[in-house]
Amino acid sequence: MKIFPLTLLGCLAFALSSTASADVPLLTLNLKQTTVSGLSSGGYMAAQFQLAHADWVKGAAIVAAGPVYCAQNNLLTALDHCINKITSPIPLAELTRQLKDWSAQGLLASEAEIKQSKIWLLHGTADQKITKQVADTLYQQYQEWLPATQLSYVQDKNFAHHMPTLSEGSACNSSEAPFLGNCNYDAAGEALKFIQADLKAPATQSSGTVYPIQQQKIAGQLAATMAEQGYVYVPKSCEQGQSCTLHISFHGCNQHADAVGMAYVEKAGFNRYADSNNIVVLYPQTRASNLMPMNPQACWDWWGYTDANYANRKGQQIQAVVKLVQSLSSK
Repeated sequence: MKIFPLTLLGCLAFALSSTASADVPLLTLNLKQTTVSGLSSGGYMAAQFQLAHADWVKGAAIVAAGPVYCAQNNLLTALDHCINKITSPIPLAELTRQLKDWSAQGLLASEAEIKQSKIWLLHGTADQKITKQVADTLYQQYQEWLPATQLSYVQDKNFAHHMPTLSEGSACNSSEAPFLGNCNYDAAGEALKFIQADLKAPATQSSGTVYPIQQQKIAGQLAATMAEQGYVYVPKSCEQGQSCTLHISFHGCNQHADAVGMAYVEKAGFNRYADSNNIVVLYPQTRASNLMPMNPQACWDWWGYTDANYANRKGQQIQAVVKLVQSLSSK
């Protein structure tokens, strides 16, 4: 039985922030298909999430990340060849065998379902946080799964380690909070254009609303390593019952709301397309932790700080985000 059917009509109760009314607004959302995106650790997470649920998550846009299961449940391995250096070779064949084993066990989507996905990748030539060899290995990994027409790799842009935008953030050749790059490049739009069919031009004015969503109340212990609150952008048309798609966007390390406020949620570029294309955009949030688990930069789990299943359907954060998605539309 699928965890999340694609065509659903349901209700979501959003808990308001402490400064708002104690009433809980009720939204009716009619969601039909899902895509994901992510930057850096969020890119790793987007790839993990999409492979786990490619039966209903039909596309992914991944910026500045490496191959799925690169760390093999080991932080030292992650530091050795999955970020900014390649001290030892990335064992791509071994990673592929593990992913295919998980697929056969039902811990990832089936190979046939994964083969139907559309994947957009981006790595900037000025990125000093993720080496090109690491990003290239992710591309090679997807080449083993997908036809060439369903895979796009942008690798010729002089971008630092950030989410490139048309006009938001810091200088394009620098990587600093809030990790948005003023690059005169619409990464969100280019990504959505590839992974979502018939994308329309962005709206000139926003009609939607960013609502807080109480992650830990919805997902319980599964969201223990996530922030209490995430966010969702809901266009007016979707709030009024129009059939809409869902896009989930995972922030990068040090890019969670506690660190950069609403910068990623409001300025990464996805909301610009939400109104004109009937897209609900979910922004899950992690939290920083200096104790167990050690995650001071509030990264998504792509090396195993939650448990050994972090990269498949049993992963705590993957399960938690599924529950957030389910909360957007009842069964």
